[in-house]
Formats: sequence, structure tokens, C-alpha cells
Amino acid sequence: QVQLVESGGGLVQAGVSLRLSCKASGDTKCISDMDWYRQAPGKERELVAHITSAGSTDYADSVKGRFTISRDNVKNTVYLQMNSVKPEDTAVYNCNGTCQKGYSAYRVWGQGTQVTVSS
Repeated sequence: QVQLVESGGGLVQAGVSLRLSCKASGDTKCISDMDWYRQAPGKERELVAHITSAGSTDYADSVKGRFTISRDNVKNTVYLQMNSVKPEDTAVYNCNGTCQKGYSAYRVWGQGTQVTVSS
């Protein structure tokens, strides 16, 4: 009943800024924490950024100081602001939300958006 749709990826030059969006629809009231993951070819999936329902954030060391995760609960959207992007940021970026229902919880994934950074 909850779905996430990412957008905002594309082909960009190194050093520029990019903002990814993750729009939630359906029973969005169940969603608590949100995450951005990325996976590059030949590499393991990496947790890039995390934001709690209260707005506390955490970042991977590789993006700390360059990326910012935020959320707009009115718009049911989570953002990833990417500044000073590097070629090593090239990956498929997925957002993830934790939906809590009663005594159980499950994770909801978006379809992903491709970010390609050229040198």
C-alpha cells in the first residue's frame, strides 16, 4: 500500500550539484525512518544517508560534507542534495522507507534512479 518513486538522476559533470527526490504515496503514515542507498557496478550496495522520523541524520564517510538528506512530510518526499559530485558517486540510487504496522515492520524500496558523473 506504500510505494516510493525516485527521480532527479541523470548525466552530470563532476563538481556540479544534483538533487534526488523520493516521493511516497499510499499509506504514508506508517513510514518512519528513510534511507538513500547506492550501488555502483561491481560494488556492494552502500548506505549513503539516513534520516529518522524526528529529522536526525547520518551519512557515509564517502559523502559526508557533500550530501544532505532531508524530508518534507507534507509532500511525503525525501531528498538527497548532492553537491560537488565526483565520478565515484556514479551509481543507481534507491530510497528506502521503513513502514511500521502494529507489531511488525517492513521496508519499501523505490525503483532507483541512475546518477552518472563524468570527469
